[in-house]
Amino acid sequence: MSLSIGIMYAVAALFTAIGAGLLLSLTRPSAPGKVYAFRMIGIMAMSLGIVLLMSASAMWRWSVAA
Repeated sequence: MSLSIGIMYAVAALFTAIGAGLLLSLTRPSAPGKVYAFRMIGIMAMSLGIVLLMSASAMWRWSVAA
C-alpha cells in the first residue's frame, strides 16, 4: 500500500468518526437548529468517509493488479 492510499484511509476513518460522533450526539435533547445542523453535517461527513474508503480500496486493488 502506498503512502497516498494510507492517507486516504486515515482521512476516511477521520470523517466517518466525526460524522458518527455528530449523529450519536443527537441522542441528547437539543435545540431544533442544532439537531438540523448536526444531522446534515453528520450524514455528509459519514458519506464522505464511506466514499473515500471505497475510492482508497479501489486504488489499492488497481495498484496490486497492475
